[in-house]
Amino acid sequence: MRGVSLLAYADRLGGDIAGVERLLREELDVFSGVHLLPFFTPFDGDDAGFDPIDHAAVDPRLGTWQDVRNLAERGEITADLIVNHLSSRSAEFADWLEKGSDSVHDGMFLTFDRVFPHGASEDDLTAFYRPRPGVPFTPYRAADGRRRLVWTTFMPTQVDIDVTHPAGTAYLERLADTLAAGGVRVVRLDAVGYAIKTPGTDSFMTPGTLEFVAVAAKIIRDRGMRVLVEVHAHHTQQIAIASLVDLVYDFATPPLLLHALATGRVDRLAWWLEHRPENAVTVLDTHDGIGVIDAGPSGDRAGILSVDEMAEIFAAAEAATSGHSRRASVVPTWASMPHQINATFFSVLGGDTRRMLLARAFQIFLPGEPQFYYVGLLGGRDDADEFARTGQGRDVNRHRYTPDEVRAAMETPVTRGQLALAELRRDPIFEGDFRWSVRSASELELVWTRAGRTARLDVDLAAATFRIEVDGAEFDLLERGPAACGNAAT
Repeated sequence: MRGVSLLAYADRLGGDIAGVERLLREELDVFSGVHLLPFFTPFDGDDAGFDPIDHAAVDPRLGTWQDVRNLAERGEITADLIVNHLSSRSAEFADWLEKGSDSVHDGMFLTFDRVFPHGASEDDLTAFYRPRPGVPFTPYRAADGRRRLVWTTFMPTQVDIDVTHPAGTAYLERLADTLAAGGVRVVRLDAVGYAIKTPGTDSFMTPGTLEFVAVAAKIIRDRGMRVLVEVHAHHTQQIAIASLVDLVYDFATPPLLLHALATGRVDRLAWWLEHRPENAVTVLDTHDGIGVIDAGPSGDRAGILSVDEMAEIFAAAEAATSGHSRRASVVPTWASMPHQINATFFSVLGGDTRRMLLARAFQIFLPGEPQFYYVGLLGGRDDADEFARTGQGRDVNRHRYTPDEVRAAMETPVTRGQLALAELRRDPIFEGDFRWSVRSASELELVWTRAGRTARLDVDLAAATFRIEVDGAEFDLLERGPAACGNAAT
């Protein structure tokens, strides 16, 4: 695909949806589309919009569905369909607590006895994979006084949906209708890896999960939208799910790049280039931080990186952020280390513009659909104040930009260089043929050809240098921004 999409919260970048639309018309017009992170009611709940009270309504503080449709005229919009849960303050959950079996939403919410009708042992309960400390249940009292144990995979206020029940399916179909009518063209299935609970397994990315993904994909495709799946999992699971949907994330490349920059070795990156799915959204960072687990081992399955190598990446990030990433990153229950780095990508690179632009250049040369996160694009460093205010580790990477801060960032070498790379990716060459080769233990070459034209990226991970050529001429970032934003930047 040509072009680069932007990943952003409307309120934290443009102030509201209309503000994002203005940015994409003006300062950020090189972007082909935008993944607008949850803009539903409320966008600022316990989990920054991923706990919607009303998933079908645009939060009026951000705008209206017409604002979303206006944005869709500017480029392709991606939006989230949060399939695993919704807020405990939702009208659906309140109605079920009040009316029980008489509620039209009876069966929509996953209870303990729905998965374990005959009870469960300690081994059953501790087998489940959960990305948070503790067990995945929260007690709620119904209006008739009955106490219910409701599945809450993420937070106590995020109640899980029984997606195998007709009431759960009807809810997802209604949301898909709403998104299609709002101009959304790509639907991201958020947290889908946790949606199916299967006794006797860890209930993460099981065969039952893949069956549900196929069902959800049909719901979305039937409404003329593409399907993007968000799963942080072993690389073999990403490869397995890629054939079922239109797009998956390439979450493995970022930690492999960090490993290569730290060691000067490209062997792990080269292995991934050989095996990665090409129908991937490529990223360096996202609103959830920098995934590391995606390149590591899982159970008896070897990783692209070993556990020790993963630990080295976390240690390097901790050193680069003066210990901040360690304090912000959460270690799941029964895990030995976090599954992601809660820090900005620029902070993990020590604020080194050259390394940031090298990583972005590598990203845009990969097959797939590149996406830039707004904080990374603007050269954001860890927001320690926001983390201290909310206590949520991921908030270090979710800065709230004022208009003045956006304007100031646009003049920095790191942002100007990234915008130049986004502009380059619009070239029709990137609809051609791709090849790559290992030039030495530390060097890779990535090449695109089309209709007699060529674009080439040479990177040396040991020296942290890179060179881009288009049709035999150097594509010099020096010419597309301040002098310090080119290959000589530090």
